[in-house]
Amino acid sequence: MKALIVDDSAVMRKIVIQALAQAGITDVTEAADGGEAVSAAAAGDFSLVLMDWNMPTMTGIDALKAIRAAGNNVPVIMVTTEAEKSRVLEALKCGANNYIVKPFKPEAVGQKIQDVLAKAAS
Repeated sequence: MKALIVDDSAVMRKIVIQALAQAGITDVTEAADGGEAVSAAAAGDFSLVLMDWNMPTMTGIDALKAIRAAGNNVPVIMVTTEAEKSRVLEALKCGANNYIVKPFKPEAVGQKIQDVLAKAAS
């Protein structure tokens, strides 16, 4: 399984990568903003994308919209500090498959990934 981690914080990317490793996912590509995410998603064959919302250049929600507009149905989990219900609903409406609020426990990431991949497979 190949995952794309998108966050402008290198520290947060490392935290997410560690959480993925605990879930058995070690083939990881990193992107520092939404623009890089859109390019990587178009060029790569990812099983999963974990994406921050608030980033420079292009936000995660704009990147999500661009990925979906390109016809890419890769499962996307937003990993963000945006905890308001309206923001969660906006992300889901734009095509996010699930949502994790920072800070999070690594086990929560593993559970969300299992949920998203199970739904994608059915």
